Amino acid sequence: MNELVFFINKVLISGAVSGSIYAIGAVGVTLVFSIMRFAHFAHADQMTFGAMIVFFLTALFPGSGAALGIPTPLLMLPLAMVVTALLAIGIDKTFYKPLREHGVKPIVIVIASLGVTLMLQGLIRLFSGTSSRSMYIEETKAVFRLDLPFDLAARPLVITEPQITLIVFTLLAVIGLHLFLNRTRTGKAMRAMSDNVDLARVSGIDTNKVVMVTWVLAGSLAAAAGTFLSMDVSLSPDLSFFLLLPIFAAAIVGGVGHPYGAIAGGYLVGYAETLSVFNWSILLRPLNNWFPEWVELPRNLSMVGTEYKIVVPFFILVAVLIWRPTGIFKGKVI
Repeated sequence: MNELVFFINKVLISGAVSGSIYAIGAVGVTLVFSIMRFAHFAHADQMTFGAMIVFFLTALFPGSGAALGIPTPLLMLPLAMVVTALLAIGIDKTFYKPLREHGVKPIVIVIASLGVTLMLQGLIRLFSGTSSRSMYIEETKAVFRLDLPFDLAARPLVITEPQITLIVFTLLAVIGLHLFLNRTRTGKAMRAMSDNVDLARVSGIDTNKVVMVTWVLAGSLAAAAGTFLSMDVSLSPDLSFFLLLPIFAAAIVGGVGHPYGAIAGGYLVGYAETLSVFNWSILLRPLNNWFPEWVELPRNLSMVGTEYKIVVPFFILVAVLIWRPTGIFKGKVI
């Protein structure tokens, strides 16, 4: 039972956390692609930027969340989401909109997004330094331990407060996004513009408003994902480096330009990473007495080492695209 509980802690819970973060990030990437038809590489840096805003606000008002019984970073998250959304709109108006008005090829805007990525990375390092920091200032992370009612289970289930909040937030975000895209006038306009930009424009849809709403959604979700990840582990200026590749892999695996596919791809990548680095010999320990004496179980039966976890999403990416070139859901191929 202890080995099973260890598997739940290290795989099921950790995979749900990683998958939720990748899903939220991939949704932002796929929204931008479906509306503006280019891969926004600076999205991961917006995730880091949002987390940095939360950190600075927490440092300015430490312990302010205690009055409401919540961690201060969670209290500061809505404001950081607003700031990050404004940053996304500002970047679009400054860099991307002039390029779109000149009718440049999408690859030119992709190269511009790489420039924005380097610019944001430099600004983040300039104001925050290069060291990792804890999001909890004058606070401690709440850890919940659930003792199972089994005599054989001495090890409890362990889940932290930010992990619970992240999973709940992801569920609410998925439901909210579904209702927004299917029930509201703006959401229907976004879907129409995603299918055909020119037809949406001649139909009287305000494409500039749709673009602005897209950046607001993408920036807000980016800030939330970066903050929850930083609360779960730590805040690092190079957070975007470890997020960019998995969230793009999740978006492509799920189906480029398909929000629900991005969510499915995020959880697929998250669980695949977790399963690949898990030491499977732990689950075989209870069967050790059943093997002959000359058979000795190896100490490590993980598929890949932790340092190679970053390559796992691309094995999944190749396998899924060979099986289904448009992704799990039918995405856009442009």
